[in-house]
Amino acid sequence: MLKYCIKRILMMIPVLLGVILIVFAIMSLTPGDPARLILGPEAEQEAVDLLRQELRLDEPMLVQFFYYISGIVLRFDFGNSYRTGLPVFNEILVRYPYTLMLAFLSVIMASLIGIPIGILSAVKQYSIADIIPRVVAMFLAAVPLFWLGMMFILLFALTLDWLPSSGIGTWQHYILPVMATSLPSAAVLLRMSRATMLETIRQDYIRTARAKGASELRVIFKHALKNALLPVINSLGATLGILLGGSIVSETVFAVPGLGIMMISAIRVQDIPMVMAATVFLSIIFCMVILITDLAFGFIDPRVRARIARS
Repeated sequence: MLKYCIKRILMMIPVLLGVILIVFAIMSLTPGDPARLILGPEAEQEAVDLLRQELRLDEPMLVQFFYYISGIVLRFDFGNSYRTGLPVFNEILVRYPYTLMLAFLSVIMASLIGIPIGILSAVKQYSIADIIPRVVAMFLAAVPLFWLGMMFILLFALTLDWLPSSGIGTWQHYILPVMATSLPSAAVLLRMSRATMLETIRQDYIRTARAKGASELRVIFKHALKNALLPVINSLGATLGILLGGSIVSETVFAVPGLGIMMISAIRVQDIPMVMAATVFLSIIFCMVILITDLAFGFIDPRVRARIARS
C-alpha cells in the first residue's frame, strides 16, 4: 500500500504542473495589461514600462512560467498580489478555511440526503417513494446554482426572516450556502445510488439470500448495501472536487469571504499571482481528496486491495 501511495503522489506532480501551465497561459493571454490596471489609466507609459519590467511581464510566457514554478519549488513563494503588493499566501490562508468548510459541509449534506433516499427509491421501485424523489432530483440537477441560491435568500432570508442572507459570522450563516451547494449534488448521488442499488438487488446472490429465507432488511443492509455503495463512494471524491469549484458561485451569491470572491476580483484586474495561488491550492486539495478516496475504496473492496498488492 505504501508503494501505491508513493506512486499516486508522484503522479500528482505532472497533473499539478499541467493545471498551473493551462491557467497561467489563460491569464497571460487574456487581453489587457496588468501594469496599466495597477497604475491606472492616467499613469505615464514610462512608469507602466518600468512596472512591467519589475513584474517580468515583458518576458515571454514560458520564461514567466519558469520563474513562477522555481519560486514555488525553491522558496515556496507564490508571489505578491498585483493589487495590494502583499504575499498572496497570507491572504489565501485567511480565506481558504471558508471555502473548505463550505465544500466539506456540502458534500456531507449531499451524502446524507442523496444516498439514503436513493437506496429507498430503489427498494420501493415504481412507488410514490420512488417517483417523487426522482422528479425532485431531475429538477435539482437542472437548476443553476446561482438561481437556487437567490431563491433561498428570497424565501428564508427576506420573506421568512429565518436565516441571514450573506456573510459568515455564526453557524447559521452556513445553512443557506450549504443547502444551495449540496442539493444539486444530492440529486446526482440519489440517482447514482438508486441505479447501483437496482443493479445489485437483481444479482444472483441476492436472490439466493432471499430464497434461504433472509429478511428483506438483512438482504438490503447486509448483502446488497456494501456492494451498491462502492461506485458511490468512489464518486464522492469527484463530488467534493465539483463542490470546491461550485462553492465559488455560492460564495459570490451569499458574499462568503472565501476564495470565490477573491478569485473573481483577481481575474477582473488580472492579478495573476492571486489567481494562480488559489488555483494551485484548490488543485492540491482536489488531488489529495482523490487519493484518499482511492485508498478508502481499496480498503472497502478486497478486489482493489488485491490488485494494489500485486502492483
